[in-house]
Amino acid sequence: MDTLVLLVEDNEVNRYLARYLLEHGGFTVVTASNGLEALEQARARKPDLILMDIQMPVMDGYEATRQLKADPALQSVPVVALTAYAMPHERERALAAGCAGQIEKPIDTQTFIAQLRGYLGPAQRTDPAQP
Repeated sequence: MDTLVLLVEDNEVNRYLARYLLEHGGFTVVTASNGLEALEQARARKPDLILMDIQMPVMDGYEATRQLKADPALQSVPVVALTAYAMPHERERALAAGCAGQIEKPIDTQTFIAQLRGYLGPAQRTDPAQP
């Protein structure tokens, strides 16, 4: 079963790196560059996981996550905040918006895929060795 990840990131370099790591980790990836595009992609594609940048133009990640979580068809999809703001109050704000957790930027290329797998149910993990 392919695991579909919606990667929401406005920075082209960050989007390229995350997409590269995800695809080499066995995930299928679709992208959006702002919160509004994220809502459109999520509704059209029904991803298994959403990686949500927080600081974006048009609609930030907090508002996009709140709207995703208000949609009955998408509220069970885990949203993971992807942010350079690692302060504790920012993590709390992401959780309050509906995020399941947070991954800090810059992405640690050695642990990124393992971190993501922790947010997926066992049937959706791409590595059979993962518990």
